[in-house]
Amino acid sequence: MANIQVAFLLSLLMALTFCCLTFAVDPASLQDFCVADSNSQGFACLLIAVKLNGFACKNPAWVQANDFSFSGLHNPGNTGNPFGSAITPVTVAQIPALNTLGISLVRIDYAPWGVVVPHYHPRATEIITVIEGSLEVGFVTSNPDNRLISKTLQKGDVFVFPVGLVHFQRNVGHMNAVTISGLNSQNPGVITIGNAVFGSKPDISTDILAKAFQVDKNIVQQIQGKF
Repeated sequence: MANIQVAFLLSLLMALTFCCLTFAVDPASLQDFCVADSNSQGFACLLIAVKLNGFACKNPAWVQANDFSFSGLHNPGNTGNPFGSAITPVTVAQIPALNTLGISLVRIDYAPWGVVVPHYHPRATEIITVIEGSLEVGFVTSNPDNRLISKTLQKGDVFVFPVGLVHFQRNVGHMNAVTISGLNSQNPGVITIGNAVFGSKPDISTDILAKAFQVDKNIVQQIQGKF
């Protein structure tokens, strides 16, 4: 009996380990492709709308080549904004066929000294390649170390931002810069630190932020006003 109990516990442990590994990334496709059906966010089950983690699949008979393609990534983005950067995403929202494939792409254009402000991707690691220009990049490790790991990249250089870590980019040249990034999620998400902390809806209490940043509440209100 003891041997049976031990075997059962080992089998259960293996199953739990497999489940954890399976759900550590975007769910894998169980067919050749699952082109996202933008007209269906779920399906009806006993007259109850069920939401999906991702998108429902379009009928394969209705799939076209355009579902697998995106045009215009060669076009520069408009960097005429306070940050001096422009982001052109290529996620499942732009290419429906990325649904369940666990990958996406983004082009970023930078004016001289333009920045991509500190942010993180909750669902993806990012690998960035410099196409043109010189770029300062960096990320911060988690508590308690909060170590800044940064480097200046040149054309052709590659850098990795681990999933969930705050990172940034800045053009340190006097010419425009361009990068291409790959992310291991069809929908990596982005949380900009300033927007999340000072631009939440409704606002985070000024008392909380004043204590967190050790500043006067009036300063917090001024910053919140900018968001």
